[in-house]
Amino acid sequence: MSPVDWISRGVSLWRPGFERKVAAGGAVREPKPGASSPTLATQAWPGGRSTRERLGATLRRGQEALSPRVLRRTLAELQAIVDPRASEVEGGRRAKAFAAWYKTASAEERRDAWLLMSEHFGPDPKKIGAAREHYEAAQGTPEEGAAEIRLRRALLSPRARLMQRFAVFPEGMRFLVDLRAELLPQLKSDKRLLPLDAELETLFSTWFDVAFLELRRLSWDSPASLIEKLIKYEAVHDIRSWADLKNRLDSDRRCYGFFHPKLDGDPLIFVEVALTDSISDCITPLLDETAAASDLTRATTAIFYSISNCQTGLRGVSFGDSLIKRVVETLKEEFPKLRTFCTLSPIPGLRSWLARQVPAEKLATWDKPLELGPKSPERQELLSWAARYLGKELQDGKPVDPVARFHLGNGARVERLNWAGDPSPKGVKQSFGLMVNYLYDVRRLDKHRTLLSQGEIPIAGAIEDLYR
Repeated sequence: MSPVDWISRGVSLWRPGFERKVAAGGAVREPKPGASSPTLATQAWPGGRSTRERLGATLRRGQEALSPRVLRRTLAELQAIVDPRASEVEGGRRAKAFAAWYKTASAEERRDAWLLMSEHFGPDPKKIGAAREHYEAAQGTPEEGAAEIRLRRALLSPRARLMQRFAVFPEGMRFLVDLRAELLPQLKSDKRLLPLDAELETLFSTWFDVAFLELRRLSWDSPASLIEKLIKYEAVHDIRSWADLKNRLDSDRRCYGFFHPKLDGDPLIFVEVALTDSISDCITPLLDETAAASDLTRATTAIFYSISNCQTGLRGVSFGDSLIKRVVETLKEEFPKLRTFCTLSPIPGLRSWLARQVPAEKLATWDKPLELGPKSPERQELLSWAARYLGKELQDGKPVDPVARFHLGNGARVERLNWAGDPSPKGVKQSFGLMVNYLYDVRRLDKHRTLLSQGEIPIAGAIEDLYR
């Protein structure tokens, strides 16, 4: 052991809770969970030793965040949360104390906490193996049902119990949703975190099932704190001002969101709807603050022109299908004359896809799409490529475009391409100004989903005619 290591080790023994980091001669205070923690300088994520190796060591190495001693204490505190001898209330109290430490921890320290949750709270492989052998041997016998129950119990992960204890205290669900939002970008670089992510997604799929969600209408009379969140979460068409927001909540508009009781006041997803007498082909009139309100007595069409997911940590948990169905039912009750329900949607992946399909000189001919005349061959060619992109292109059996994937997966069909549908700089940059209508025919949603599962994208004849 080098003199520096020896001195560092001695200091850690003299003063519990204060340990030196042997890295470029710098010293960093190591708080225990439950105490405040300073923010560390941004560093590369720890590599090399696994958490199991670090737990058995004496000193930290390189850029490891928590020292072995603090790592062991952190693991012990997580294990105490799931201790079967602790009541739900006590387990929740311990989880809340850990969450308080986590809130003040650095990014590197949080990552160590993720690794502990992911690697040390999985199911017992021996129990799984024994239960599987028993289940296989019991096939076709009266013991088959009991063997299945044993196998299911063996597959249950202590990690799920840990997450459930975090959900006990009032802010626990928000803690878990935010934790996963922070975790998601790190999954590609560290596969060790995948079990924790999978556990959270599975639990969220149950906890945020549509049966537990409340549909609320958001209006200009809603609390200011809620209206401000519309501005924060709007992901399709930025809200430019309070006048813009008021226009979207005006008499001929509706806005609905899904809410969960554990995330009270914070929407999970919301949809903005314009009530019109025909299918809209351009977003500009819908966002025009000075435009006169539509006559609701003549409204026959509901245009879903913006759908925004609000919680990154709930990625993979589907609300869109249920939200649109519930909104359609709600609108039909209020406006019996409504017959058509469709979107006016962007095509965010079109330009990047075309850049891989056609030569650069071809792309250059579409640089100023708004100047191309109705009979321009360049315009017709661009429409043909866009129709093919929306009506033919699949990846792993799903539409390539993310917005198309969402709506077609919910049972809609590609109805119409709209030239200069979004003439804004963003719209031109993203999709040459093109927008698309996806039609929601309530009677054919299941049929369209079946077609998509068979590798065929549901499209209207007008789309098919463009690429024939």
